[in-house]
Amino acid sequence: MDILLTNDDGIHAMGLCALYEAFRSAGFNVQVVAPDGERSAVGHAITLSDPIKIKKVYKSGDLFGWAINGTPADCVKLGVNALLDKRPDVVVSGINRGANTGINVLYSGTVSAATEASILGIPSVAVSLDSYQDYDYCFSAYFVSALLRKIKNKNQHCFSLNINIPALPANQIKGIKVTRQCIKPFKEKFEKRVDPRGNIYYWQCSSQIDWTKHKGTDIYWLKKGFITVTPLKFDLTDEVCLETVGSLLENIEL
Repeated sequence: MDILLTNDDGIHAMGLCALYEAFRSAGFNVQVVAPDGERSAVGHAITLSDPIKIKKVYKSGDLFGWAINGTPADCVKLGVNALLDKRPDVVVSGINRGANTGINVLYSGTVSAATEASILGIPSVAVSLDSYQDYDYCFSAYFVSALLRKIKNKNQHCFSLNINIPALPANQIKGIKVTRQCIKPFKEKFEKRVDPRGNIYYWQCSSQIDWTKHKGTDIYWLKKGFITVTPLKFDLTDEVCLETVGSLLENIEL
């Protein structure tokens, strides 16, 4: 299996390195194209007005991958269309520091890299760990590697899976839940501050939603100690509104 590995935390992030080692140990062919620094919460942004610069990164004298000054979506586009000699069988993005559940998937560079792969017709996996500390990524990397072995050589359609893993010892994880995305927005809160020169600025400090009220969703099962797997799609069309809006506009004279 040929894997394109990327992330939004940067090419030297521990989560990406853990996946790289796990995939190599499993006998997969791994190519890394990742940002040269952190690109968290950039969403599906792509670089249009500036050149995308690349730099080869070596570890222990061997080529580890390409670091680029673009976004996670840029990494997938450039990797598939320019840098790799062979089209990958799957794109894996992660392991992200911090969960990507609920509305966060729209802001996440990790998830957007996986979504970009599905736009290009390549199956993809985004994986995040529910911790903002440098937690032990070994189990998470093992789980993703096992998942890829499970689907290897299966005639699957072009899926894009968003996986979130609890920051728990492996023997305390309760299981796996294939579940839907929570769509409850966060309560937005901005703290007003003043710098030493008297200029006003704001610091975003959004509070978490009450996950206990959203049973059956990704955030609910993750907080309950389950690995969550949510299939995503990039078609944002609101099918319910399609006819309604059409009927409203049909008599407008231009």
